[in-house]
Amino acid sequence: MENKVTPLLAALREQKKGGMKGGIYHKTQIDLTYNSNHIEGSRLTHDQTRYIFETNTIGLSADQTVNVDDIVETMNHFRCIDLIIDRAAEALSEELAKTLHGILKSGTSDSRKDWFAVGDYKRLPNEVGGEKTCEPELVHESMERLIDGYNAKEQHTLEDILDFHVRFEKIHPFQDGNGRVGRLIMFKECLRSGIVPFIITDELKMFYYRGLREWGHLDGYLTDTCLSAQDEYKATLDYFRIKY
Repeated sequence: MENKVTPLLAALREQKKGGMKGGIYHKTQIDLTYNSNHIEGSRLTHDQTRYIFETNTIGLSADQTVNVDDIVETMNHFRCIDLIIDRAAEALSEELAKTLHGILKSGTSDSRKDWFAVGDYKRLPNEVGGEKTCEPELVHESMERLIDGYNAKEQHTLEDILDFHVRFEKIHPFQDGNGRVGRLIMFKECLRSGIVPFIITDELKMFYYRGLREWGHLDGYLTDTCLSAQDEYKATLDYFRIKY
């Protein structure tokens, strides 16, 4: 039931507060951050992501170079996950989406560009996968309509959450970071609705992209991909003996 604190959400909050290592909070932080960033082109490895989370430092070999933005956005993504855990029970809002974007892109090279709006909607038109997206002047109206329609439902199913995600990505409200913000929102809304959340892994990336393209025609592509990812997360919950 929506707004009910599930055993998973309770564990995430307790382990976050206590700084517990090696539990579901620790694993979720590393796996969600690594995979969501990797889908968007980050070259950090899973081990490097884990090392940053655990030690606040990064280990590099002598012949390896890393984009500073990859490191900054990794650390920022950890903070975004903390935010969605803290605010899991809240209704979705434009303010929350903008806050996530502001945290994610804070301190990056994009934040130093005059035309790039950190924590606000895009100022310039953009495309995703070669497809046109919502014009900048219409983003606020489109997002307001999308969120109001979503929040009008008292209970949300997995299908509702996926439908919101597809529409969010088609609007593409931010100049960059839309995929990561969108997947963070999906994770949050699963927590809010008592649905087992899921992490889109790099291995599922192409199936996920196909699902986004085909939604509205063949919804099963995206649904099946997310159910497969959900099964993986359920296996993790089983290991940590967390009921769902």
